[in-house]
Order: sequence, then structure tokens, then C-alpha cells
Amino acid sequence: MDTSSELIHSLLPVFLVTSLGTSMVTVGVIEGVAEATAAVMKVFSGALSDYLRKRKFLTVFGYALAAFTKPIFPLANSVGWVFTARFVDRVGKGIRGAPRDALVAEITPPQLRGAAYGLRQALDSVGAVLGPLLAVGFMIWFANDIRAVMWVAVVPAFIAVALLVIYVREPERAGWKGPARGALTLADAGRLPLRYWLIVLLGAVFTLARFSEAFLVLRAQDVGLDLGYVPIVMIVMNVFYAGGAYPAGAAADRASPRTLMLTGLAMLIAADLVLALAGSAAVVFAGAALWGLHMALTQGLLSKLVADSAPADLLGTGFGVFNLVSGGALLLASVVAGYLWSSRGASATFLAGAVFAVAAAIGLLAAVRPRRPRPARR
Repeated sequence: MDTSSELIHSLLPVFLVTSLGTSMVTVGVIEGVAEATAAVMKVFSGALSDYLRKRKFLTVFGYALAAFTKPIFPLANSVGWVFTARFVDRVGKGIRGAPRDALVAEITPPQLRGAAYGLRQALDSVGAVLGPLLAVGFMIWFANDIRAVMWVAVVPAFIAVALLVIYVREPERAGWKGPARGALTLADAGRLPLRYWLIVLLGAVFTLARFSEAFLVLRAQDVGLDLGYVPIVMIVMNVFYAGGAYPAGAAADRASPRTLMLTGLAMLIAADLVLALAGSAAVVFAGAALWGLHMALTQGLLSKLVADSAPADLLGTGFGVFNLVSGGALLLASVVAGYLWSSRGASATFLAGAVFAVAAAIGLLAAVRPRRPRPARR
């Protein structure tokens, strides 16, 4: 599915701006609303999967809904159609996200969850590499006809749904014997511990410092990269994301989360500075590589922390709430980025991202200090 989605995503910002005459603010709003929608849906789907004690049905339904939106993009002749398709596509992502992440936690030994989420992120990124690669190849083949290239994305989307239906099985859960649990209430949210809520806050701060990857695509076009080669920026980002995700996830099972988080923020700060100063495609690619390393170091780790801190029977709800808060932060960050790009330019947009990432790093250093060993009692 990521191959299909990223094929379209790597071309969509350029399609909106060049073919449909959309402003940068509108691109930011569309991307932010789309991701926020996915985040809201994850709360309901996660809670529903806890209630039904079923993960596969919601996962398959979410992937199928996203697959059926893919033909709308090449058929769209207005921003409204693109917005609708992107909205429904993200609804599908929201429905499948929390149940899928909870499923990963249930089938993985606790001591290997970091590696498991790192592997999932790595495989997602492999699809995210193939998508833009196909976009570049077919843009050359179809002489920069974006609509024709978008039709290609329909095929892998439906293949992904078929594979899920045929090969994925609901696991046996030793702690879930007997009838389905009662309806979820606000009291269930009270069962989520303080440590979980601190991780939710941490995820929101990280998301505020990192807006939509659509702005990487626009930055590549902004420095003069030929339209047919613009998707290469997403290929570069996802190659580094895929290459680093599993090692970073495995390290999360052994190393200090604080150290990995700070390293990830350092990569984001460097990426923003490089992209702000970029004057050529090669420099943009370097910034995209650093952006991918940031994602590799932080995304799998955050999923592991959520899985470790949420109660077993509220895993779906826990992932749903986490993604809701992160999605709201992404909406705000993307809208602000679109406004800054339109009013101050591309460099100011990425410099603002670097400033917020620095503030996040300072806050993390201040809030999470290494524990000093207690003096021995005499």
C-alpha cells in the first residue's frame, strides 16, 4: 500500500500547484487536515478494536477504503476532488493504523518490540522508496503526464488488500477469553498511566517540529529540479528512513530512549538548516537524507514506548489517542509551514522548523534528566 500511496504523494503537491493552481497555504491545509483526519479516526478504530477484540477486520477495511480512493486522484479536475480523495484516503489510514500497531505489539515479545516496530517502519519505507521510483520512471515513460502516472498507483493498492485478506490471521490472545468486553468509557482513559500521557506529549512536541513531507517535494521543485525528477527527494528520504529504522528500533530495546530522541532531534535540526540554505537539488537531497534519519530514530521508538506503557486490553485505544494528538500537532505545523512559505519563503519555513526542534531538544533535556545514583545508606 505504501508503494501506491507514496507514488501519488510524491507527485500530489506538484500536481496541486502546477496543474490546479493551488497556493502553498492550501497545500499545507490539505496535508494537515488529511493527517489530522487519520489521527482522529485512529482513536475510534483503536477503541473499537479493543471493544470487538478484533484487529484484522478494521485493518483490512482501512486498507480497502484507501485503495478505492486511488482512481479519484487522476480523475480530479479541481482542488475539491483532490481534497475529498485525500480526506477519504486518510480516513482509511486512520481506521487501519491503531489496530495494526496493536496487532504488532500482541504478536511480538515485549523485549523485542523496538526491533519489531523498527522492522515495520523499515518495510513501510521500502514501499515508500518504490513508490517515488515508479513515479520517476513513469513520468519519463509518460512524458511528465502526472494524471497517467497516478493511474499506475491503483494496481499495488488492490494487491495489498488482497494479500491482507488471504494471508493475515487474527492471533490467539490468552488474556482475551470469554465474551467481548463492555462498552468503552471515559473511565478507561483514566486507566492509561501518567507515563503514557507523557509519551503522548512528547510525540506531539516532536510532530510540531516536523511538518508534512510535502514541503520536501516543493523544496526540490523550488530549487529548479525538473518536474519528472522531483519524486527523487522522497526516494532519498525513504532510503535513509528504511536503512536506519530497523537498527534504530533494535537499539531502542537496549539504549536510553532519551539519547535516541535527542539524536533524532539533532538530525531534524540539521535537515531543516540544510533545506533552508539549499540552492541546488543535491543539497535538498542531503537535507532529505537527514530528515529520513530523524524519522528512523524516532518513529519506531515512539511506537515502542506507547506499546510498553499502555495496558494490554487498551493497546488500540492507546495508539489511537497517541496518533490523535500527534495528528493535531501535524495539522498545526503544516498550516503554519504553508503560511510561512507563502509570506516569507521556503528558507524561513525550514528555519522556523529548526528553531522549534531546538526548543524541543532543550525541553527534553530539562524535563528528562539522568537519575543520579542514591548514596548508600550507612
